[in-house]
Formats: sequence, C-alpha cells, structure tokens
Amino acid sequence: MIRIGVIGLGHWGPNLMRCFSALPDCRVTAVCDRNCDQLLRIRERYPQVQTAEGLDDLLDRDLVDAVVIATPTATHFELARKALEHDLHVFVEKPLATTSAECVALVDLAAQRNRLLFVGHVFLHSAPVAKLRQLITSGELGKLTYISSRRLNLGPVRRDVNALYDLAPHDISMILHLFGSQPESVSCQGLSRLHPGIEDVCNLTMLFGDNRMAMVHVSWLDPRKERVLTVVGDRKMVVYDDLEQEKLKVYDKGVDAPRPVDDFGEFQYSYRYGDSYCPWIEEHEPLKTECAEFIRCIQEGDVPLTDGVNGFHVTRVLEAAQQSLMRGGVPIRLVEQRYESAPK
Repeated sequence: MIRIGVIGLGHWGPNLMRCFSALPDCRVTAVCDRNCDQLLRIRERYPQVQTAEGLDDLLDRDLVDAVVIATPTATHFELARKALEHDLHVFVEKPLATTSAECVALVDLAAQRNRLLFVGHVFLHSAPVAKLRQLITSGELGKLTYISSRRLNLGPVRRDVNALYDLAPHDISMILHLFGSQPESVSCQGLSRLHPGIEDVCNLTMLFGDNRMAMVHVSWLDPRKERVLTVVGDRKMVVYDDLEQEKLKVYDKGVDAPRPVDDFGEFQYSYRYGDSYCPWIEEHEPLKTECAEFIRCIQEGDVPLTDGVNGFHVTRVLEAAQQSLMRGGVPIRLVEQRYESAPK
C-alpha cells in the first residue's frame, strides 16, 4: 500500500485527493497546506488523514512514500527537489517547473535516486486524445498540416503566473504528443490588461519540421468558455471539443492541389466535401486515470507517458514562448534538446 501525501489544497489539490482516495493500491495519509482553514475542512472530510503546515513537518514524521505537488508554479522545483532528496516518488502538477534547467535538475535527481518523477499533463491520459493519436498514427488523417487550439474563459484570473503558464501547458503537451516531435521555433504575443506584466491573453505559434505548425490561443478574459483543438491533415480533419458530449468529430474534407498543367484555365484547386462522423470513445475521468497511472508506474517500475522528460519538453516550449513574449513576439529558435523524446 503506497502512502500518498498531497501538498497544496487550493483549486486542484482536493480533486487529486478525491481521486487518490478512491484507488485500491494507495492511501492518502497526509496533506500539507499553509491555509489552516483548508486543512480543517479536509480533516473533517478525511478524518484519518494527518495534516501539516509545511513539507519539512510532513517529511520529519515519515508519513508518506510519494507526494503530489499541487502548489503555485514557482514552488514546484524546490518542493519536488526536496521530496526526491528524501527518496520519495513525486507527482507534480503542470508545468513541472518554470525553466528547462530546473526540469533537467529534477530529471537527473530522480534518476540518481531511482524514483518516479511524474507530471500532471492530464489530457494525455484522456480517451479523446488517445483516439486522436490513434487516428494520426493509423494514417487516416494523412500527413498533418497544422494543429490549432483555443482555451478560453472568463477567469479564473491568476496573479502568480500569466495565461501562458497557467493554460497553455495543456495544449502544448497535447500538440507535442500528437505531432510526435518538438518545435524548431516558438513565438508568442500577449496582452496585459488587469495586472502589469501578467498577460491575460496570449497567442503562441510553434513551427515544426516538414512544413508543419501549431497555434495556441489562451485567455481568461473571454465571454465564452472554449476548449477546442483542431487537427488538420491532408486527407481528413478532426475537431476535439472537450465541452461537447461527442468530443471528437472527423471530417472527410480537404483541398487537393492541381497536377502541373500548361493552361492557366486548368489550374484549379479541388475541394473535397465528404462525410463526417463521431468515433466511439470509451469515456473515463482523465484525472482518475492519471492518478492510477502514477501508482501503477511506482509499483511496476514503468516509465510513464508524462514523465519528467515529457515535462521538460513542455516547459522548454513555455520558456521560449515567455522569452518571445518579453521581446515583442520575435521567434525564438529552440536549442538542441538535452533528452530524447518521451515514450509514445
């Protein structure tokens, strides 16, 4: 039985507690938060759980075998480093850290200590994304051209990070997974309206090899909630709308370039308007699947899809996007990566 400690009981921590508490092969034994009122609320709901106001207190009492870190982004590195140094397995909510250098340090430390470093890129554990990946690898969509994503809502507004670091990790992780490669350059523009220096709206562009690209639009100032990702291939296209009951819709549509001709009048593009269908997907709660995968990988010693290397790749894109943002949107060419791609 793996003993779990949850660090951070703000917006996402209680959801993680709920999912881990429902798993048969682990037990949430301790929680940690600086908010005493939140600790009391959790203690009322889970009376068997020990409470602590700081990670040091939790570690000194030998209450856990693994920790789940759901604290503000700026704290991820130090908390994860300390937990790994105490030979604990670590689950870190997205993003893994604020810089790629911090991610490298955590990946190396986890390897040295022979401990699992797991990142909360929850959409990579969702059934629609798994089906999307299957459609791509099977060749049904043809050669990928571009992916675009919109993650919009009115709030919740944050003051510790901008919309890029808060929202875009979800979309970046999905895009890297679906393309199966890393971008060659990144550019980003944004707008700060509520707090100077904290962008509320961001537009991110990633250029990939083989003439492919991806675009991500994130905002917490929009009137309507949107969670839409569009994948365009040269044979078929797919729209993934996470707010719809039927989340995937495949379109047999496209544009065919004309064959070379001498007569300008014969130079016509051909537009295909075929059928559309919604593939059957066996739905499950991605967060529960993610938590179960963390426990399984600890037990079986497997490398998860969302390991520390996966977290490094996502943070590397975020870091370059932030650099571009601070320089007015100029493209940032990504340096040669340190690690091989995460397992597919």
